[in-house]
Parts: sequence; C-alpha cells; structure tokens
Amino acid sequence: MSGHSKWATIKHKKAALDAKRGKTFTRIIKEITIAARSGGDPDSNPRLRTAILAAKAVSMPADNIKKAVMRGTGELEGGQIEEVMFEGYGPGGAAVLVKVATDNRNRTVSEIRHVFSKNGGSLGELGSVSWMFERKSHILIPKEKAGEEQLMDIVLDAGADDLRDDGEQWAVISPPEAHDAVLNALEKSHIPTEVAEVAMLPKNLIHLEGKNAGGMLRLSEALEEHDDVQNVYSNFDIDEKEMEALAQ
Repeated sequence: MSGHSKWATIKHKKAALDAKRGKTFTRIIKEITIAARSGGDPDSNPRLRTAILAAKAVSMPADNIKKAVMRGTGELEGGQIEEVMFEGYGPGGAAVLVKVATDNRNRTVSEIRHVFSKNGGSLGELGSVSWMFERKSHILIPKEKAGEEQLMDIVLDAGADDLRDDGEQWAVISPPEAHDAVLNALEKSHIPTEVAEVAMLPKNLIHLEGKNAGGMLRLSEALEEHDDVQNVYSNFDIDEKEMEALAQ
C-alpha cells in the first residue's frame, strides 16, 4: 500500500477525534472560505461543493457552513486567508508538500520551518519537490464493499483513469475535474468511500523503514497538528505492518 493511501486512511480514522477538538471544523471552514472566493454557488463551484460535502460528512452545522461561504464571498468580514504550499524533505529523503491556509504568512513560514527542522526534515525552495507530484482525485473504498469488476465498470464510465489494488482497499484515481462525477456514481450505486479528496499524489514512491519511517510519521503528525495546515502530502512508502505499529 502506498504511503499516501495508508496515511490518508489513518488521518480519516483520526478525523472523529479531531472534530471533537474543533480542528477538523477549523480546516474545513478555511477551505470553504477560500473556495467561495470563486463564487458562492456550490452548483457552479466544484471546489466549494466538495468542501461543503466534507463539512456535512463531519456533521458541521448548516449555519457554520453558511457563514464560511459568506466570509469567502465578502458578505461577512474575516475572509482574509492566504493559501500557501510549502515544499521540503523529510527523514530518508522523502518529498513533502504542506498545504496551509493562513492569515499571517510570515509567522506560518517560521513555524513550518521549525517543525521540519525539529523532526529531521528541511524546508525547501518553491518547486524543489512539487514536480514529483500530480493533482488527482483520490478515492479509497474498502474491498468488502465492492468487487473489482463492478467497481471498474462504475468508475471508468464516470471518468476515472484507474482502479488500483491498495491492500485492504480499492484506490480510484481520476482527473480532478472528474472527482464529483465519480463520487456521485459511487453514491448512486450505494458504495461507501473511506477517503474522497482531490490530492497531490506522488508519481513515484521512496521506501522507508526503521528510524527513517518513524521519523517521517512523526514529521507528518507534527505538521498535521499545526493549526494552519490543511493537508500534508508525501511520497514515502512504509510497509503496512510497520506503519500500523508506528501509528499506534
């Protein structure tokens, strides 16, 4: 299983705990606010529609969603949030992309740099690792919920590029613009998803084990804990049993 897929699953399982602390709400509200700058109608704004679906998935109150949209469209104050992508390296040379949403770029740069250096990594220059990734729709489905042939027919007809065997799950990979169509096709077929996101997926993987594997997961967790971080992407690959043991 690829590092991104396994880590995405672990993050998903932690989402309920994060929601109780308000962290997931904060991240989704920022995403809604940023997305709404391109228009407050989710029917004509795919990014906003995806963000609102994510909000509903964690039972965010409708009033919170409405206010986040209004801040993004300028109807309410408080929408001055800047979106920044940081690039760097983790233990063992793994490439790392960190997507943040901040109202103070200078403060966030300093803090993210500190997180990297404290956890055996280093912050790089713009363009240093982003070429190793591509923006794709990434949907994970538990294998017990759908068979390969059934799933293949559904997702390919909806515009997906590929269906991959990712251990205990199927990974559906699609162009970003096909994300909604593929997700809708799965919902109509009553096939539940474990992770559904438009993400930066690595083109190739770097295998980590032992000290480097543990260090990379600590760096990932530390970055995830930062209040301004929306998402962390990396090209690490760790054996599933070792990752589960380290993630405990």
